[in-house]
Amino acid sequence: MTFEISRRILRATFSLSLLLCLLLLLRIPALAANDPLSELAAFSVFDKVDLADLAKSDVKTAKVPPMSNPRYLSVQSCYVAPGTPASQMEALRQWNPTKHRELKIYLHSELPAAPGPASFSKLKEAPDNGAVGALVSATEKMSSDLQISREEAKKFSKDEKGNGAMPASVAAFWAELLSGRARSFSSGGSAAQPPYDHTGEAIRPGDELSGLLKQQDKIRKQFSGFIGETGIGRGAGSLPPESYWELLEVDDQGVLTLGASYSRAGGTYQAADVLYYASGGYYVALTLYQMWPVTVEGKPSTLVWRGDMISSASLASLHGVERLASESAMMKDITKAVTAFRRDTSDGR
Repeated sequence: MTFEISRRILRATFSLSLLLCLLLLLRIPALAANDPLSELAAFSVFDKVDLADLAKSDVKTAKVPPMSNPRYLSVQSCYVAPGTPASQMEALRQWNPTKHRELKIYLHSELPAAPGPASFSKLKEAPDNGAVGALVSATEKMSSDLQISREEAKKFSKDEKGNGAMPASVAAFWAELLSGRARSFSSGGSAAQPPYDHTGEAIRPGDELSGLLKQQDKIRKQFSGFIGETGIGRGAGSLPPESYWELLEVDDQGVLTLGASYSRAGGTYQAADVLYYASGGYYVALTLYQMWPVTVEGKPSTLVWRGDMISSASLASLHGVERLASESAMMKDITKAVTAFRRDTSDGR
């Protein structure tokens, strides 16, 4: 009788120990997920980050291993910002980069859900400079360098009349084209974008975005749930985009671009900014963000990871020193943008 009781106690003790071990094993991934630095190391190139040191320094940037498609290039960065992830998300949403001349973004305007040509009325405010002049010249000639479809190219009609840096006929052509593409994105995501076949190659923006993500498997898995709710590299998602357009400069050429921003807050703070159309300079660009709440010197702060990816025809022919130079230039541009954003938002604006 005593032996049987002892055996039952032993069996119960063993079962309890086994249960505790299983619970501990099940909690290990959760514990890792709750540790920002461990999660950062799991999907990014930043496997060793000292939070205290990072908080005292400028943005940290790093290039990623080369991707198999020579058109693709990617850079990652991380930094610590004051305040909560929610406040950083809101600051990103409201930030206007046009006041920073070094970023060479001349016009920036938000778009409604169903924009029309009138949504691009700011085109008449384009600055009179060499970059805009190059865009106007390419448009009037219907240059094969313009990243538009053949059907879109047929709609241009040159008109000599008009004042300002951008003639009325050029502004009207782009307003019609951009509004049409923006509506297509709102209803069908990047998959609905017409190809850039006026260039002689049937490049599709949706395919380029999908390719960028597929070649960075860890990042794709980290953001899969979020990206699946957007129109990035696919059809329209359940998350509504915050759309905008810009006139900027790329390699001394004026470029008109369409973009959309998405964000998801709560247990996980993630955001995406996609440039799904560009008239030249690059095919598409994508910036992803992940943010974690951290405490630095007793103050609420945010650890920010940023991943920038771009697809560009000009990158395909670069090798060796030239490609390294492009990577360095991209890292410098990102550092400029992050530094400007941090400077604008450091006072809580």
